[in-house]
Amino acid sequence: MTELVAEQVVATERALKRVAEVLRDEAPGSFLRISVNGGGCSGFQYSFDIVPAAEEGDIILGDSESRLALDPISLDYIKGAQIDFVDDLMGSSFRIENPNATASCGCGTSFAI
Repeated sequence: MTELVAEQVVATERALKRVAEVLRDEAPGSFLRISVNGGGCSGFQYSFDIVPAAEEGDIILGDSESRLALDPISLDYIKGAQIDFVDDLMGSSFRIENPNATASCGCGTSFAI
Protein backbone atom coordinates (compact mmCIF):
# COMPACT_ATOMS: atom_id res chain seq x y z
CA MET A 1 0.00 0.00 0.00
CA THR A 2 1.35 3.43 -0.91
CA GLU A 3 1.31 6.04 1.85
CA LEU A 4 2.25 9.71 1.89
CA VAL A 5 3.85 11.09 5.03
CA ALA A 6 4.02 14.69 6.28
CA GLU A 7 5.02 15.72 9.78
CA GLN A 8 4.49 12.17 11.10
CA VAL A 9 0.91 11.96 9.84
CA VAL A 10 0.20 9.28 7.26
CA ALA A 11 -2.60 9.26 4.68
CA THR A 12 -3.18 5.88 3.07
CA GLU A 13 -3.74 5.43 -0.64
CA ARG A 14 -7.42 4.60 0.08
CA ALA A 15 -7.87 7.85 1.99
CA LEU A 16 -6.22 9.92 -0.74
CA LYS A 17 -8.32 8.24 -3.42
CA ARG A 18 -11.52 9.06 -1.50
CA VAL A 19 -10.39 12.66 -0.94
CA ALA A 20 -9.86 13.01 -4.71
CA GLU A 21 -13.40 11.66 -5.31
CA VAL A 22 -14.90 14.08 -2.78
CA LEU A 23 -13.04 17.09 -4.18
CA ARG A 24 -13.81 16.26 -7.81
CA ASP A 25 -17.14 18.13 -7.66
CA GLU A 26 -15.83 21.02 -5.56
CA ALA A 27 -14.32 24.33 -6.67
CA PRO A 28 -10.81 24.03 -8.12
CA GLY A 29 -8.15 24.27 -5.43
CA SER A 30 -10.44 23.08 -2.61
CA PHE A 31 -9.02 21.06 0.29
CA LEU A 32 -10.43 18.58 2.77
CA ARG A 33 -9.46 20.07 6.13
CA ILE A 34 -9.05 17.70 9.06
CA SER A 35 -9.00 19.40 12.43
CA VAL A 36 -9.30 18.52 16.10
CA ASN A 37 -11.86 20.42 18.18
CA GLY A 38 -12.91 20.25 21.80
CA GLY A 39 -16.12 18.29 22.30
CA GLY A 40 -17.53 14.88 21.51
CA CYS A 41 -18.18 12.20 24.05
CA SER A 42 -14.48 11.68 24.86
CA GLY A 43 -13.21 15.28 25.04
CA PHE A 44 -11.90 15.91 21.52
CA GLN A 45 -13.40 15.21 18.11
CA TYR A 46 -12.19 15.11 14.54
CA SER A 47 -13.77 17.50 12.08
CA PHE A 48 -13.77 17.08 8.29
CA ASP A 49 -14.62 20.16 6.23
CA ILE A 50 -14.22 21.16 2.61
CA VAL A 51 -12.52 24.54 2.42
CA PRO A 52 -11.74 26.71 -0.63
CA ALA A 53 -8.01 26.89 0.11
CA ALA A 54 -5.35 25.93 2.63
CA GLU A 55 -4.38 28.49 5.26
CA GLU A 56 -0.91 29.77 5.98
CA GLY A 57 0.95 27.32 8.20
CA ASP A 58 -1.18 24.31 7.22
CA ILE A 59 0.45 20.94 6.77
CA ILE A 60 -0.52 19.60 3.34
CA LEU A 61 -0.91 15.93 2.44
CA GLY A 62 -1.70 14.51 -0.97
CA ASP A 63 -1.25 15.79 -4.49
CA SER A 64 -3.03 18.00 -7.02
CA GLU A 65 -6.17 15.81 -6.91
CA SER A 66 -6.27 14.70 -3.28
CA ARG A 67 -5.57 17.70 -1.09
CA LEU A 68 -5.68 17.34 2.71
CA ALA A 69 -4.93 20.25 5.04
CA LEU A 70 -4.09 20.03 8.76
CA ASP A 71 -3.63 23.09 10.93
CA PRO A 72 -0.54 23.11 13.20
CA ILE A 73 -2.56 23.06 16.43
CA SER A 74 -4.53 19.98 15.37
CA LEU A 75 -1.30 18.35 14.24
CA ASP A 76 -0.08 18.40 17.86
CA TYR A 77 -3.00 16.10 18.78
CA ILE A 78 -2.61 13.65 15.90
CA LYS A 79 1.15 13.33 15.34
CA GLY A 80 1.92 9.76 14.37
CA ALA A 81 -1.66 9.11 13.25
CA GLN A 82 -2.77 7.23 10.17
CA ILE A 83 -5.68 8.61 8.15
CA ASP A 84 -7.53 5.88 6.28
CA PHE A 85 -10.83 5.41 4.48
CA VAL A 86 -12.86 2.30 5.25
CA ASP A 87 -15.91 0.89 3.54
CA ASP A 88 -17.42 -2.01 5.47
CA LEU A 89 -20.74 -3.33 6.76
CA MET A 90 -20.90 -0.49 9.30
CA GLY A 91 -20.64 2.12 6.52
CA SER A 92 -17.95 4.14 4.87
CA SER A 93 -15.92 6.83 6.58
CA PHE A 94 -12.52 8.33 7.13
CA ARG A 95 -10.86 6.67 10.09
CA ILE A 96 -7.98 8.09 12.10
CA GLU A 97 -5.80 5.71 14.07
CA ASN A 98 -4.30 8.07 16.62
CA PRO A 99 -1.49 6.75 18.85
CA ASN A 100 -1.95 9.75 21.19
CA ALA A 101 -5.55 8.83 22.05
CA THR A 102 -5.93 7.14 25.43
CA ALA A 103 -9.63 6.45 24.84
CA SER A 104 -12.14 6.79 22.03
CA CYS A 105 -15.85 6.36 21.57
CA GLY A 106 -17.63 3.86 19.36
CA CYS A 107 -18.35 6.42 16.65
CA GLY A 108 -14.64 6.79 15.89
CA THR A 109 -14.71 10.59 15.72
CA SER A 110 -14.23 11.36 19.42
CA PHE A 111 -11.16 10.67 21.54
CA ALA A 112 -9.36 11.54 24.78
CA ILE A 113 -5.70 12.30 25.38
